[in-house]
Order: sequence, then structure tokens, then C-alpha cells
Amino acid sequence: MKRVAGWVVSIIIPFAIILTGVRLLLTPVFVNLEYHTPGFPEDSYGMTLEQRLEYAPLAMDYLLNNEGISFLGGQRFEDGTPLYNERELSHMYDVKVLTQQFLDIWVVLLVLLLGVGAAAWHFGFLADFRDWAGRGGKITVVALVVAMVFIGVSFNALFTGFHSIFFEGDSWLFFYSDTLIRLFPLRFWRDVFIALAVLSLGAGALLWRFAPAKAEAKPKPKARKR
Repeated sequence: MKRVAGWVVSIIIPFAIILTGVRLLLTPVFVNLEYHTPGFPEDSYGMTLEQRLEYAPLAMDYLLNNEGISFLGGQRFEDGTPLYNERELSHMYDVKVLTQQFLDIWVVLLVLLLGVGAAAWHFGFLADFRDWAGRGGKITVVALVVAMVFIGVSFNALFTGFHSIFFEGDSWLFFYSDTLIRLFPLRFWRDVFIALAVLSLGAGALLWRFAPAKAEAKPKPKARKR
């Protein structure tokens, strides 16, 4: 049972780390930083930086709040035209459902890890728990290195594969003139994947290096021969 628990903890940790990174990126801070990165594409249809900084955080806020799709459906450009068309609203609803499912899983994983950690402290196998966490960090690093190779080789294939898994048909495909593309071009999503990989890689590396109890073990001094 202890061995099984160890592998469960080690496998949970990469998912917990990655989902923590997802939650950190779902903030206006990241959007603001991204729009100010050198070379970020301007909107060829005339949306200003100020408008992007107004509309994009609202889209991310919708993913986290308890509002219905009318939260986005009621938004208008300055001339009164709707910000999003029906296809975009339908996709954003699907994205919200998926996002909140991921965040629910994230909370469950954190609670499980905290629970096992508390049990480890109480019942005296904290050193084992730390070793399991270190192994989870190692798994995270290896998985993220592979993911970054895919991002470098063909981000388009990775992006398409992700949407094919989590969304039905071509519901996530839009015209370049649609608001979602104008607010969040492909460059934005490439940088999201890179930022998520870097954050998760760093957290995994820290766990791999510092979590294991055996890392603190010092070699016993050799007995002197008489």
C-alpha cells in the first residue's frame, strides 16, 4: 500500500503543478505582459492596445466567474455592434466548462496531496513522502522537456491536437476578423504554452532537487583503523 501511495503521489504532482500554472496564467497580469512583449502582432482590423486590454481580461474573467454566456453576449464595441458572434459565444461557453472542470480537478489534487502530506507527518513517513514528491518533480521535468520539444518543432500540430481532444469538430476555428482571434492570436497561445512549460519545469526541478529526504542525508564518517 505504501508503494502504491508513493506512485499515486508522484503521478499526481505533475498534474497539480501544471494546473497551478494554468491558474496563474488566468490573470490580467499575464495578458498585460503578453500584449507588451516585443513583436506581439497588432490587430490588422484596427483594435487598439487599450481596447485589447479592456476586452481580453473580461473574456478571462468570464472563464472564472459564475455568470452565464450573457456576460460576454452583452458586450459591445464602441459603435454598438456585438463583440462576439454566436459561434464565438458557443466556443467560449465550452472553454468555460472545460476550464472550471480543470480547476475543480486542481483543487481535488491539492487537497489529496495536502492530506497525504499531513498523514505522512502524523504517522512518521514524511521522509518517504518527500522522496515521492521528488520523483514527481522528476516526472514533471521529463514530461515538460518533451512538451517543449513539440512546441519548438511544430506548435501548430500541438495546438490542433489539443483542440481536437477537448473540443468537438471545428467549433474552435474562426475567421481572422473574429474578435477571439483579434484578441488572442496564435502567438498569444504559443506564449501561453511556453510560459506554462517554463513555470512547471521550474517547479518540477525544484521538487526534484530539494524535496527528497535522501538529498539531505550525509555520508557516515568511516571508522578509523587502529
